[in-house]
Amino acid sequence: MTDKLIIDGKEFCSRLFIGTGKHRNLEELEKYILSSESELITVAIRRLDLENKSSKDKDLLQLLKQIKINILPNTAGCKNLSEIILTCELARELIGTNWVKLEAILDKRYLLPDPIMTLEAAESLINKGFKVLPYINADPTLAKRLEDIGCVTVMPLASPIGSGNGIKNEESIKIIIDQAKVPVVVDAGIAVPSDASKMLEIGADAVLVNTAIAQASKPYIMAKAFKLGVEAGRNSYLAGRIQSKPIASASSPEINLIDASDS
Repeated sequence: MTDKLIIDGKEFCSRLFIGTGKHRNLEELEKYILSSESELITVAIRRLDLENKSSKDKDLLQLLKQIKINILPNTAGCKNLSEIILTCELARELIGTNWVKLEAILDKRYLLPDPIMTLEAAESLINKGFKVLPYINADPTLAKRLEDIGCVTVMPLASPIGSGNGIKNEESIKIIIDQAKVPVVVDAGIAVPSDASKMLEIGADAVLVNTAIAQASKPYIMAKAFKLGVEAGRNSYLAGRIQSKPIASASSPEINLIDASDS
């Protein structure tokens, strides 16, 4: 059975997306990219130092191109609409993609995305020909608005980015999944493979995991664990879980039972 994720006409076999932030070194990053079998990785373009000839960021981009993984530039670090648009235009020139993960974050403590700036930036970028994948709080109304203006996915957070708090917004994410006609990618806060599996089980189309892999003691093993967790969750969703009941239900048949009185 073919079960591919399709975003804006592009097919993905893997439903695990990953990030480049917080990796300890390029060798470790390469190992966990390959172990994850992910086909899409995010890069914070604004935070790259490409003018320094000895910059490791040049090596990072070269590595990602050698691996032939799809690069999704993001707007992390942008403080206003002008910076977001400029960063996306630079990314389009540098990487040759019109896909962008939109991060509009003004909150320095909790790093929660700003809904008003996100909506404004998404509309501006779409008008400039970008394919926008917006990172948002688990807000069903905002998710629907972003879909309606032309975003190719919505990316609600499970809990604050990098927190490792796991799934705190499940009910809101369920509503987003139920009403969405574009892929839903759960992003941020996912701590362990069972979190990712749970999101796929309830119908999310993919997850994006960064810190939980990059900061693990053995990232390449954790990356493989997330790969397997995502696959298990997706298969569970496709199989269809049993209905929950308030009482027990015997698994053994209740007819033709052996009766002690018959002996």
